[in-house]
Amino acid sequence: MERIVLVHGSVTGGGPTWASTVEHLADRFEVLVLERPGFPPGPPVEHVDFDEHAHWLADLVLDGDHLVGHSYGGVIALLTASLVSDRLRSLTCVEPPCTGVALDNPAVAAFARGGAELWEHGPRDDPEAFLRTFLIAVGSNFEPPSPLSPELEQGARALIAERGPWEAEIPLARLAAAPFPKLVVSGAHHAAFDGICDVLERELSAERVDLPGFGHSAQRHPEVPPLLADFVARATGERQG
Repeated sequence: MERIVLVHGSVTGGGPTWASTVEHLADRFEVLVLERPGFPPGPPVEHVDFDEHAHWLADLVLDGDHLVGHSYGGVIALLTASLVSDRLRSLTCVEPPCTGVALDNPAVAAFARGGAELWEHGPRDDPEAFLRTFLIAVGSNFEPPSPLSPELEQGARALIAERGPWEAEIPLARLAAAPFPKLVVSGAHHAAFDGICDVLERELSAERVDLPGFGHSAQRHPEVPPLLADFVARATGERQG
């Protein structure tokens, strides 16, 4: 049975992020939903770093895995894929905020500057205010409760502790040379994310799917489970062929 490894992004952990995906794929695949360090049910952490999490994830990847990452988890998945390219069977990224790949795009450059500004001057002592500002910036349609639940507050504090994804250096050439197929998913709602996905599609010779209507939570789109199932099946066939 093929194994799909799901990596969540910022704020919410693996369970809430991938619930609908697991529900629809668990009868056909082994689905591993990861909870990254700093997120419930684990303890809080003082710093979240995509490079550290990429190496943490690399230790968990088995030969033949299909790696799927959303948002910050997509950045981690890209970095991990470059570390374990000999083990992966496929890679899927949903709107990774790796702005460094597309800074010649004005919308992407502005998005990166806005992120750096928020992390430097935003309300870091107020997790709810910081979270709401962040959600607007990334085009999320999620409306958090007030006050935040304990799980969301921990997620917001992990967000504040993140190393900015604009600092990530994605090894595009190494990933392009890797033999496994790549899939890039966009929510078709945000010029910066579209610009990033355009570059990843082009530079990695990746398949590209746009799934509008769910903002930055494109992984919740009802077409994602059948899309992943088809992509994984084709990737498995290519490797066995």
